[in-house]
Amino acid sequence: MKNVRAKKYLGQHFLTDKVIAENIVELLNPNEKLVVELGPGMGVLTKYLIRKNISFKLVEIDQESILYLKKVYPNTANKIKRANFLELDLKKEYKKKFSLIGNFPYNISSQILFKVWENYSQISEVVGMLQKEVAERIVAREGKKRGIISVLIETFYDSEYCFTVNEDVFIPKPKVKSAVIKLKRNQRQELDCDLILFKKVIKISFNQRRKTLRNALKSFSLEKEFHSNNLFKKRAEELSIEDFIYITKLCQKK
Repeated sequence: MKNVRAKKYLGQHFLTDKVIAENIVELLNPNEKLVVELGPGMGVLTKYLIRKNISFKLVEIDQESILYLKKVYPNTANKIKRANFLELDLKKEYKKKFSLIGNFPYNISSQILFKVWENYSQISEVVGMLQKEVAERIVAREGKKRGIISVLIETFYDSEYCFTVNEDVFIPKPKVKSAVIKLKRNQRQELDCDLILFKKVIKISFNQRRKTLRNALKSFSLEKEFHSNNLFKKRAEELSIEDFIYITKLCQKK
């Protein structure tokens, strides 16, 4: 069957290396009850999900890819959901916890991970390929690469940088290197603070990352704490998850 035409507006870059594809699938926890593959394209990962004989679902927005999958892998026909993953109500769509796997489109990879964070109670594991630079930021625990997405993911997941993937194993060839990461739910079941406010505090702190917290968080009216707590002399990248939880709880009292 004729290959799917890669569509730039969907950020499609089809992986062609079967060894890498199999290695990605092998990173999944074999005990997971359900795997959801995001953007299967021409099924380079799907083929190995089928071979593992596990329960899986596919989410694909591209109709041409769906037709290809149904033709080449007929047993996926009743497993495919045509949808934009970012718009899916995951709790309604999937009745149990699941692992998420995929070659994530570069243009929405951060948005995918924000959605993972929002659904931390349902997504137990993520194995994803994305732009190398983004992958390095996600797993960063200190320094300049640490940012909003690093802290949010660290809140509920242990992250691992698995391996780098060169440009020449994709069609079309991307302009940057890729990387595979794995996220696994940690022991934290919930936060002792408001989640929406927690995210807001982190975003404001990192959006002005060159400033100390005292200056970055002026809008929260914490003047008393600014002068009495040395925590606010630090910059966002120096704070732990517990520090951000503490600050969020202070903001809740105002």
